[in-house]
This record gives sequence, C-alpha cells and structure tokens, in this order.
Amino acid sequence: MYRRLFVLILLCSLFSVAAAAALERLNPGPSALDDYAGKGKWLVVMLWASDCIACNREAHQYVDFHEFHQDSDATVLGISLDGRDQEAAQRFIDKHDVSFPNLIIDYEAAGQWFEELTGQRFLGTPGFLIIDPQGTLRAQQIGAVPVKLIEQFIEANSIAGQAAAN
Repeated sequence: MYRRLFVLILLCSLFSVAAAAALERLNPGPSALDDYAGKGKWLVVMLWASDCIACNREAHQYVDFHEFHQDSDATVLGISLDGRDQEAAQRFIDKHDVSFPNLIIDYEAAGQWFEELTGQRFLGTPGFLIIDPQGTLRAQQIGAVPVKLIEQFIEANSIAGQAAAN
C-alpha cells in the first residue's frame, strides 16, 4: 500500500532543517524555515511559482489540507519562487484563497537552498518537503504529489514513531 508512496517521495532522514536561504516574508510572520519546522506538528513545504500550471491546478488541495490539519497534526508553508515579483505571488495567493503562510525566494537561490537541504538537484515546481514534528526532513519530491499520499505518509510515520517510542 505504501509502495507507491515511497516511489513518489524519496525518504531523507539524514538532514536537519537548518539550511539557510534568502527567504523573505510574503505575508506577515517569520521569514526562516526554522521558525515553522519542529513545532510539534508535521510541516509540508510547498515550493510553487505563480506561472506553474501544476501549482495552480493543485493549490486548492493544499489549502484544504492545511485547513483540515492545522489544528491537529500538520501545517503547510508555501515558498514562492517568484523572486522579486511579489505582485505575481500575491495574485496567486489571492486567486486560490491561500490561508497558509508563504515566503518568497529567487529561483536560483531556491535551487541552491534545496540542494543544501536535501542533497538533491532542484528541478522545478511544484516541489515538496515533508518535515517531521521534531524538525527533521523526512521526505522530498519534485513534481505533483496527491494530498492523500502525504496524509498516508504522515500517518504511517506517526504510527512508526509512536511504536518506536513505546
């Protein structure tokens, strides 16, 4: 059942969420990934661009995911790769009624940041990072990922974590 999940999402548990990047605030709030990760909930980081077709097609799924999970086990953080074009990023947020916090970074800086964080080359948007409640990067994926697979991954890894603690 989880075989497809592991094919689509590459597990990565060796890296702590500590990579520095030129992230800036798009909405009021903190501007560093560490300000969002390791807060006792899973963090799904969605790397997006306003002109990305898949990002526009799937944005509502991540808004719904955030709304459903934010009070219990997970939150979403968006990172726009629109660089200095904050107006384009804001139009995307408004168009999709994005309720989760968003940061913005230049595309080239995002590629370097992604590679430092994951050890993998950044290939484009959408991209996803899944960070566990303790702040450890657990998975990454470039390309669209159905929300259901992320929910299954979180559930499976939450259960495994609870079993290991007992």
